[in-house]
Amino acid sequence: MEERTPKDRSLAALGLAGVPAVEPLTYPGRPAPEPALLSGDVLLQLDVRPGRLGQWYVAQDAARTRLDDALTGLGQATTGRRHPVVAVGSNASPGQVSHKLARLHLSPAVPMVPVTVRGIGIGCSGHISPAGYVAGTPYVDPGAEATLVVTWLDEEQLKAVDATEFPDYRRAILPGDAFAMTMPSGERLGGAYIYFSAHGVLAGPDGRPRPGGGDQSALLASLLDASPRLRELLGPDPAGWVARAGADRSVRERGTQVFGEEGWVLPQTDFLPYLDESAELRLYDDLPPLAGSLPGAS
Repeated sequence: MEERTPKDRSLAALGLAGVPAVEPLTYPGRPAPEPALLSGDVLLQLDVRPGRLGQWYVAQDAARTRLDDALTGLGQATTGRRHPVVAVGSNASPGQVSHKLARLHLSPAVPMVPVTVRGIGIGCSGHISPAGYVAGTPYVDPGAEATLVVTWLDEEQLKAVDATEFPDYRRAILPGDAFAMTMPSGERLGGAYIYFSAHGVLAGPDGRPRPGGGDQSALLASLLDASPRLRELLGPDPAGWVARAGADRSVRERGTQVFGEEGWVLPQTDFLPYLDESAELRLYDDLPPLAGSLPGAS
């Protein structure tokens, strides 16, 4: 097979340039389909190796450069100085990550790796996001197994993403002994961060968490069908929902309130033992950023 060139690896060429924050009905966007290094608007393949992530190779032209060397060449932190973050919603989308970091004037150099994660289910948050969509949220499900994208963020990227997630989401530390996270190389991560909704999880008609991560239009249509109050506030269709909610904070707040009035919201308590309270101290008290990374996660 003919090797792709960097031009072929642009997000646009790969169909990964979509930004759910700009086009809400495309939420959660297309996730990174393979281990890769996001560098601006280019997604470079990573050649999985038996060793640690930093020793994997970046495929670029005919050259093969180790990931840590490539990051150093870009003037960016190597993998051992980065924090692994399990992405549940649009933070798994290269287009969304590139857009978010560019808006914050930060480097969009981010390793992104699909990882097999046990013990985490994907549901829908019990609130309406600023963009107007209903975002995803993880919940603890001991029997679940899913392939989720893990992004490796440097200190400034992590702090900036915290600011975009709080106060609607909180950050927890998933210990690898309780939530097995297996890299494509077979390596097990010692731990990783994850953001979970502060608004709880939406329940489906069966009373269990409503599955998240699917088609946003179908989700909003089903919620409109299930609630006359939502139809009056946000109808008649998904396009009207995101237009109204995205334009008016009070509408979003009222819609979020209706979720609770309909009895749809399940509390999120299972992540509380793993809550990273230092993340919120950093954000609200402007403390210096934490040094280092999670054990075994480089």
